[in-house]
Amino acid sequence: MILDEQGLFSNNQKITDTCVSENILDLGNREVSFGTPINVFIQIGEDFNSLTSLTIKVQTSKTENFEAETDLISQTMLLEELKKGAISNIKFLPKGNLGYMRLSYTVNGSSPTQGSIFACIADGVEESFHNA
Repeated sequence: MILDEQGLFSNNQKITDTCVSENILDLGNREVSFGTPINVFIQIGEDFNSLTSLTIKVQTSKTENFEAETDLISQTMLLEELKKGAISNIKFLPKGNLGYMRLSYTVNGSSPTQGSIFACIADGVEESFHNA
């Protein structure tokens, strides 16, 4: 897998409450979903506890402060799925880029005291469409 720091959403970001990714990506004012799909790699870095589930959303906005964000795709992972090494089912950046992208993490149930996420744009992800 090939990673680039400029494509990093979350670098083992601790998730103890509802929040957004540490980093916002400036993808420019153009659609990025045409042609070869752009891989998104979202992996659990540390087991979660306490919560019922975690909803991960890819969000986009015309402004860097996400004044009016749009949800492009989401996945809800149950506590039993939120174990170190687990990978999200969100595999590619979806259609609808407005310029800026981030991830949103919504904690459902009690706030966890542990749990982290690593998320980025990557190339050569083992589960990519090239290996189908």
